[in-house]
Amino acid sequence: MGRLTQCWSSLLVLAVVVIGTGAVPITYLQSAVAKGAVCLDGSAPAYHFDKGFGSGVNNWIVHMEGGGWCTDVASCLARKNTMKGSSKFMNKDFGFSGILGGKQSTNPDFYNWNRIKVRYCDGSSFTGNVAAVNPSNKLFFRGARVWRAVVDDLMAKGMKNAQNAILSGCSAGALAAILHCDTFRAILPRTARVKCVSDAGYFIHGKDISGGSYIQSYYSKVVALHGSAKSLPLSCTSKMKPELCFFPQYVVPSMRTPLFVINAAFDSWQIKNVLAPTAVDKSKEWKNCKLDLKKCSAAQLRTVQGFRDQMMRALSPVHSTPSRGLFLDSCHAHCQGGSAASWSGVKGPQVANTRIATAVGNWFYGRSAFQKIDCPSPTCNPTCPAISTED
Repeated sequence: MGRLTQCWSSLLVLAVVVIGTGAVPITYLQSAVAKGAVCLDGSAPAYHFDKGFGSGVNNWIVHMEGGGWCTDVASCLARKNTMKGSSKFMNKDFGFSGILGGKQSTNPDFYNWNRIKVRYCDGSSFTGNVAAVNPSNKLFFRGARVWRAVVDDLMAKGMKNAQNAILSGCSAGALAAILHCDTFRAILPRTARVKCVSDAGYFIHGKDISGGSYIQSYYSKVVALHGSAKSLPLSCTSKMKPELCFFPQYVVPSMRTPLFVINAAFDSWQIKNVLAPTAVDKSKEWKNCKLDLKKCSAAQLRTVQGFRDQMMRALSPVHSTPSRGLFLDSCHAHCQGGSAASWSGVKGPQVANTRIATAVGNWFYGRSAFQKIDCPSPTCNPTCPAISTED
């Protein structure tokens, strides 16, 4: 998936432009280096931490950044000298908004919590754990160690006293939130309310336009290269091939911790890379359609609608369990909780006349359940904004 890396590069640029007033400085976790918990290039992991206050002083949200994956030495080397593979290239400040926002008006349930954005520099959704380092490429595959080192550091900084906690993420980071959810719950105090939120991380084991599953072969390369198998939930890997446990639909059924899934039925990243990846679109018939659904032919739109059907089937473990939450809109979008506009804004997406922030907040605090599925076509919801691709 050669163009996949380029796609993620453009998405990440969008993710860092929201810097200005209220920007949160970076923290380099130098103590993790001695534990071998490092980015692809061997540099220290990093995060941004905005401390809680008032009633939120003992509440924590740990949000993991997204940014795709690398599947072989070449694609990991391409990330090595960027912020996706090294903390040396990360921006020093990050503007928090959306689910991490610090304003009560736009993030009423979580604005005064301890809010942490964990930077993503391992290329494996925080699952890699290979001890050896090849001297010819000097790449470190240590994503799982990074995740644990950051969580341990936050525990020492007060998370051990958490009363409420959320593990969340966007895209590849949202997948990590699902994969590490039960472990996060086990680390936190037994008395704490702990739940997880996945924003655009429900990547499905879907069929592509050739009838195959390119995404499965792609994930199998990630798992093999990064040594991810031992970091994936045993409840899944004990039943099936490790690469299948990168698909939430096979992990969620055995999850014990409550999970809320925010996703677009016509997820823009998945339409491009699960349904119509460049590698199988040899004739480039989907080149325009997968970027703008208005440019799809009638036949292509039927195929896109079929992708939604695949998504619905894959989500059955979510909407079949009352403790889980689901906000599935019909937008052509990817990651919708990262900006104030889409998280809680008056022009943000709504399902059942409810905005994302309200749905997640009500679910987390037990005020009301929320499992809502939008109308079925990509043009049926007038609250869907222009394509959103954060993180």
